[in-house]
Amino acid sequence: MPTYAGELRPTARYAIVASRWNPRIVEALVDGARRTLRDHGVDDGAIDLVRVPGAWEIPQAAARLAGGGRVAAILALGCVVRGDTRHYEHVADGCADGLMRVALEHRVPVLNGVLAVERHADAEARAGGAHGNKGEEIALAALEMADLWRQL
Repeated sequence: MPTYAGELRPTARYAIVASRWNPRIVEALVDGARRTLRDHGVDDGAIDLVRVPGAWEIPQAAARLAGGGRVAAILALGCVVRGDTRHYEHVADGCADGLMRVALEHRVPVLNGVLAVERHADAEARAGGAHGNKGEEIALAALEMADLWRQL
C-alpha cells in the first residue's frame, strides 16, 4: 500500500502573511518562522513577507497569494488578545475560518499561526517563551505540507 508523508525539505516559494497589530508578539513569530525556513534550506529570496493591518485582513491577503499560484505554502501570523467586547471572537474565528477556506478553495497549504489568547502573557509564552514559538512550529508544518502536496 503506498504511503505518503511530507518531509522537511524546501520546495519553491513560501509566503508569510503577518499582521501589524501586536507588533512585539508578531515580530517574534515572524523571526521564528523565517529562521526555521532558512535553517531547513529555504533561501531568504524565496520567502515573501506580506504585511497587513490586522488578523482580519490575513485571509484576504492569503487568498490573493494562493490565487497567484507562486507559493508552495502560506504561513499566517498574528495575535488576537481577548478584550472586553465580542470583537475578539469575530476577528479570531473569522480569521481561522477564512484561512481554512483559502486552503480548501485554492488547494494550497495555509498554516494558521494566528494566536488567539486571553492575555498578552499567553501570547508571549507562545512567541518564544515557555510554550515555544508558534512561528517555528508552523514553518516546519509548511515545509512538510508543501512536500506532501508535491507528492500527491
